[in-house]
Amino acid sequence: MLLRVCPSSFFYLRPLHLFSSTSKFPFCPSLQRDLRLSPSRSSSFRRMESSPASSSSSSPTPVTSSAAADSLAKDLQNQTLGDVDGSVKVKRKLEDFNWDHSFVKELPGDPRSDVISREVLHACYSKVSPSVQVDDPQLVAWSESVAELLDLDPKEFERPDFSLMLAGAKPLPGAMPYAQCYGGHQFGMWAGQLGDGRAITLGEVLNSKDERWELQLKGAGKTPYSRFADGLAVLRSSIREFLCSETMHCLGIPTTRALCLLTTGQDVTRDMFYDGNPKEEPGAIVCRVSQSFLRFGSYQIHASRGKEDLDIVRKLADYAIKHHFPHIESMDRSDSLSFKTGDEDDSVVDLTSNKYAAWVVEIAERTATLIARWQGVGFTHGVLNTDNMSILGQTIDYGPFGFLDAFDPSYTPNTTDLPGRRYCFANQPDIGLWNIAQFSKTLAVAQLINEKEANYAMERYGDKFMDEYQAIMSKKLGLSKYNKEVISKLLNNMAVDKVDYTNFFRLLANVKANPNTPEAELLKPLKAVLLDIGKERKEAWIKWMRSYIQEVGGSEISDEERKARMDSVNPRYILRNYMCQSAIDAAEQGDFSEVNNLIRLMKRPYEEQPGMEKYARLPPAWAYRPGVCMLSCSS
Repeated sequence: MLLRVCPSSFFYLRPLHLFSSTSKFPFCPSLQRDLRLSPSRSSSFRRMESSPASSSSSSPTPVTSSAAADSLAKDLQNQTLGDVDGSVKVKRKLEDFNWDHSFVKELPGDPRSDVISREVLHACYSKVSPSVQVDDPQLVAWSESVAELLDLDPKEFERPDFSLMLAGAKPLPGAMPYAQCYGGHQFGMWAGQLGDGRAITLGEVLNSKDERWELQLKGAGKTPYSRFADGLAVLRSSIREFLCSETMHCLGIPTTRALCLLTTGQDVTRDMFYDGNPKEEPGAIVCRVSQSFLRFGSYQIHASRGKEDLDIVRKLADYAIKHHFPHIESMDRSDSLSFKTGDEDDSVVDLTSNKYAAWVVEIAERTATLIARWQGVGFTHGVLNTDNMSILGQTIDYGPFGFLDAFDPSYTPNTTDLPGRRYCFANQPDIGLWNIAQFSKTLAVAQLINEKEANYAMERYGDKFMDEYQAIMSKKLGLSKYNKEVISKLLNNMAVDKVDYTNFFRLLANVKANPNTPEAELLKPLKAVLLDIGKERKEAWIKWMRSYIQEVGGSEISDEERKARMDSVNPRYILRNYMCQSAIDAAEQGDFSEVNNLIRLMKRPYEEQPGMEKYARLPPAWAYRPGVCMLSCSS
């Protein structure tokens, strides 16, 4: 099967203005060679009837269940009701979670229940209980907003056995723990079976809105997918995951969430830099929460095993559509979601005639939207393997991530990625497309979609990414419409002078759209970020500022209104790696005050917060040392 990517969605996918001609890093579209795609028939598609409103949604649709009605009497007995803002809020105890366990009940499982590392065939999961050894585990951080999603009473965090239950040392009533089987491409190479090597899902909780939430313990012990590892997690990586998942949520970026962070009281041995110098580190567990932890690799592993397992791909797809994309099930031919993808008579793709085609298109669009939002805030994931790609379009698996400090398109926070920088900031849009191509190929191998439908999904990825990216960048600059020249020259200037990405856009909102501003005054609003620039670079910035003022001056929006709009999309605070490290250093000495300071700070990243100004300063010199600005995948 040949999959193609049309020029409009591939060759221009990585915005050209991200690449400075003065950059020492050679940017080249090498991924086209890896994809082995056939030439495009057409760089445009013609829509034949109505737009795919339902398939372009970027937000998961809540799932309904009749089980809620059946258990109403019990709920009323066991729940606390509180009247807040005129609405009744349910508050449950841990014992009163409304478990569903659809994943275990509806999909094939491993007949064995041991944790011996092995190849698990013909199964989507292996039942396994948490086995981490704990010694007086302590709850050190939690999210009340995630507790609210689960209808969990905040008072439950205070109960003496909460830490034991959420560390897996004491069984959580009603849970049915398992580890998921999946595979994936790692750094572009097929890695075979991977799976949850240190994450154990407790099950799915249905809340009072009939929304489905999976609870997963990361670092809870060995599973059949642990290979040679111990199934444990250390405090530093657990702090980073907890803080970043909640930060991303508050930035408005789709993400898995974190209910709580606990220390186990036991040390874990880790070789952080893979240099033969392991050391003991405090162990920890994060309770992660998501509507689903299904990944692209969840489907790839079964397609890779031949005809015998192809039916599992279909079952997994049916499961995902039923529980997480139910609107696709309700589509019919009257919705008229047909598209022209080329000049040939047979080049029509009708999404209503094949639910799997509609599904993969929506996943492609959600993924494109997600990565566009990453680019907007300067987030670099660091390990965009296909097993780290959520089918829900969420940020998942926080490893060696990093937010941009100085703007550098070639930045990668992952030391393992240094040789080729495959997962660097500028490459993320292309990698997203590459991963969508692998996922589409998987569904095609299972005969769920055909070549045209697979190519259309990739085409939609490209178009959706550019639409979202251009809209985001226009808002960041306060422009009424996208201006490629203004944005291209700006990012080239920022790359040349290594300008702080976050602080620049925040300060840009202070510029007045006055075309008569004296030249000596033009750059004053940006003085704090335009450091040590010579005469030639200063002239380049003045020239750009003139063009920018001319562009925003053509709008009827006042300076004050433009600033308010820009401040609402340009964060004042981001979770810089050095801030994480400061919190980790203190936490490893038993002081979690800085962890909690960052939790409070990142709840309102777009707001000015008096007394918190130090967190918006440029990073100190020590922030660029190994283990701070860049990390390995080891945890």
